[in-house]
Amino acid sequence: MESPKPYIFTDNNPNTMEDYAKSVRRLAKPKKKVDVVLDTDMFNEVDDQFALAYLLQSEEKLNLKAICAAPFFNHHSESPKDGMEKSYDEIFKILRMLKREEYENVVYKGADDFLIERKEAVDSPAVREIIRLSENYDEENPLYIIGIAAATNIASALLLCPELKNRVFIVWLGGLGFDWHDNKSFNAGQDVEAARVVLSSGAPVVLLPGRGVLDHFSTTGPELRYWLQGKNAFCDYIIEKTERESQICNGEKCWSRPISDVAAVAWLLDGNFMLDRLEHSPVMEYDHLYAEDKRRLFIKYVYSINRDKLMSDLFEKLSRYL
Repeated sequence: MESPKPYIFTDNNPNTMEDYAKSVRRLAKPKKKVDVVLDTDMFNEVDDQFALAYLLQSEEKLNLKAICAAPFFNHHSESPKDGMEKSYDEIFKILRMLKREEYENVVYKGADDFLIERKEAVDSPAVREIIRLSENYDEENPLYIIGIAAATNIASALLLCPELKNRVFIVWLGGLGFDWHDNKSFNAGQDVEAARVVLSSGAPVVLLPGRGVLDHFSTTGPELRYWLQGKNAFCDYIIEKTERESQICNGEKCWSRPISDVAAVAWLLDGNFMLDRLEHSPVMEYDHLYAEDKRRLFIKYVYSINRDKLMSDLFEKLSRYL
């Protein structure tokens, strides 16, 4: 007769105490330089461009292995596929502007539709490259995936290769703060099914929520012009693009603009730019609300950001480009 499991939450809990302990151990922040993949909807707004430029100036900690274009659908695209294609083109534009053309051979097209529409994995060159790269990694030395878009590419890779959960560490910007009244975020809302796959996969996940947390990481036109104007071609481009996007989105004379995607890169750095805590992995429901299940494994949840410290580091690094 099999002995009962100790301290089990319910009779149908699939996880043991060892599983919970392992999920905590795997969430430790890396202390050495790590290999990363950037999954991005680069043409969607402006913060993806900031994030890529910041990542490439953080080479003391991050070794960029691939850039994956993700789908999106809003006023900048005619469909998820069009959003992905425009993001793919924008990645090349930014790399050339930054004079980092050596990364052009590691840019991949991602999903042409959302997982929630297909009800199955959406295969793509980006998904295949994530799976291929992961074969060289394991739980002790994972491949870090920085997700700053709908999680379609990441979720599709997990569905096509379930053992991927033992090879990767996912830092994903998606959802809203747990104390926010709903969960109508752009990245999660575009593909709720993909978010659900990632958060239930068993892979280590750091969740960086938008409103209520990362919306504090905002900048303004005068601040951008003071610190970045005239520094280089990218800085002038991103100032103009940020100002234009802010007029589209809020139309106010006095505006500020979150550039939240930068925080997903910064979590992997040494700057103590934010605070996080352990939480049981949330369930993102189809009605754009969170559900809670204390049987689920742990994730890291970012709940506060040191806006001024991170913004200073960002501006200093962007100013280095010639």
